[in-house]
Amino acid sequence: MSEMLYTKKSTMGAWLIFLLYFGSDMAMRLDDVLFPEIELIHEGDLKVSELHTIHWEESGNLNGHPVIVLHGGPGGGSQPIYRRYFDPEKFRIIQFDQRGCGKSTPHAELKDNNTMASVSDIEKLREHLGISEWIVFGGSWGSTLSLIYAETHPTKVQSLILRGIFMCRPSELHWFYQDGASHIFPEAFAPYRDHIPKEEQDNLILAYYNRLTSDDMVVRKSAAFEWTRWEMSTSKLIPDTKYIEAADDSDFADAFARIESHYFINGIFLEENQILRDIDKIKHIPTWIIQGRYDVVCPARSAWELKNELESAKLVIVPNAGHSVAEIPISAELVKATNECLNIISK
Repeated sequence: MSEMLYTKKSTMGAWLIFLLYFGSDMAMRLDDVLFPEIELIHEGDLKVSELHTIHWEESGNLNGHPVIVLHGGPGGGSQPIYRRYFDPEKFRIIQFDQRGCGKSTPHAELKDNNTMASVSDIEKLREHLGISEWIVFGGSWGSTLSLIYAETHPTKVQSLILRGIFMCRPSELHWFYQDGASHIFPEAFAPYRDHIPKEEQDNLILAYYNRLTSDDMVVRKSAAFEWTRWEMSTSKLIPDTKYIEAADDSDFADAFARIESHYFINGIFLEENQILRDIDKIKHIPTWIIQGRYDVVCPARSAWELKNELESAKLVIVPNAGHSVAEIPISAELVKATNECLNIISK
């Protein structure tokens, strides 16, 4: 195993340098910009196919405005912190774990796991909870799924709040998993690349997919670790050891890496550039786009191109942030967006 270059000491030093450039407001904590922690009110399991069951939960005000939170990955699973981007007195906050990840079962299952199945699951959950229409909130892969869901069911979506735009086009996948982000984080990319023999390095997604679907659990586990560590190493503007250590959680890494590679090797089971092709279906939906200027995972070009097609959308490019939903400047803009959204659609 290669030596980890990110230590707590180096991260603290990086923050001191960062503050010189971006100002003392960055000294605030995440707790300063998010709503207080809240507990879930209801949770349950919804059988969505003969094979798959998804786990869901709701929190906030059950008489409030419904919002569905779509997590990243695919395969990342939902997290309690997502509840904190919404005023708990005004929002009915719904989350679920997409097929094969989090508390959904079977764990890390690839069969019958595809984009339109997830779109169908969102609709089944909406109907199960008796909701007529809702706000859709998603970042990274969650932005992909939000856009596809909205294009499929535009009458059910009151507004879109999106972060870290990812349309899963070949150029975006090549940038992050093959050649692009590697020029910015070469020391993090090296162990990801070098885990694969040189003769297979011309298509790293395929090479990883072959290992992540192996019957040999040692092969599968080691590939999941390297895939996940690469992504977590690049998610924040200032690398965060806690994010990187997520790769050490073998259950999380297994679902995350397997499901991501499964979707990406199959072009997310949709036609290339389908999101922009069908964009006219959602031009009437109020949309907020929050994008980190230095997002290496999902570069700002995709957000810019989406905004050019959705002329009425509000695009905020955050000048001092990367990809992560947990970066303070990103979080502050997302909270601002959820408040603005509710004020507009409640009129």
